[in-house]
Amino acid sequence: MAFGDSLTAGYGLRPNESYPALLQERLRRDGFAYEVVNAGSSGDTSAGGLRRIDWALEAGGVRFVVLELGANDLLRGQAIGEMRRNLSEIIRRAQKRGARVLLAGMIAPSNAGREYQRESIAAYQSLAAEYGVPLIPFFLEGVAGEARLNLEDGIHPNPEGTIIVAETVYRALKPLLEEDAKR
Repeated sequence: MAFGDSLTAGYGLRPNESYPALLQERLRRDGFAYEVVNAGSSGDTSAGGLRRIDWALEAGGVRFVVLELGANDLLRGQAIGEMRRNLSEIIRRAQKRGARVLLAGMIAPSNAGREYQRESIAAYQSLAAEYGVPLIPFFLEGVAGEARLNLEDGIHPNPEGTIIVAETVYRALKPLLEEDAKR
């Protein structure tokens, strides 16, 4: 399950251009028989994700959760501690239901100040360490700040940028899938 905000939902893209759809194609191409569920919700914050995680996991059978939340918290300058607590609870609830979590890190925008940026990075790193989950240090690595890879809003990846995002997620997810296949 790809669980996140507009970056997961595929804001401004056709459904088949979202990163979860591209991830699904990549999994099939490499022989992994998993169904990727796009549980992205545009505008979602970590608090919104916390409110809907139980519902998203309710169907059962979720083996992996790619958790991509916090970008909207950071864009709005919300308290890092609150974001961290919400993400912590989402991870805890997913793990309690037997899902393995891949945490996708976000970095606060530069105009938020260096200290806030450092705190945002540290929050994701500490969550990964605390819960023993793999971390994608920056979900938008290679895409953020690159005009040719983003929609006109400069925030959301365009189809070309989304291909890069999907590959970033796949590289981090593949070892978990291979480990799962050995069980």
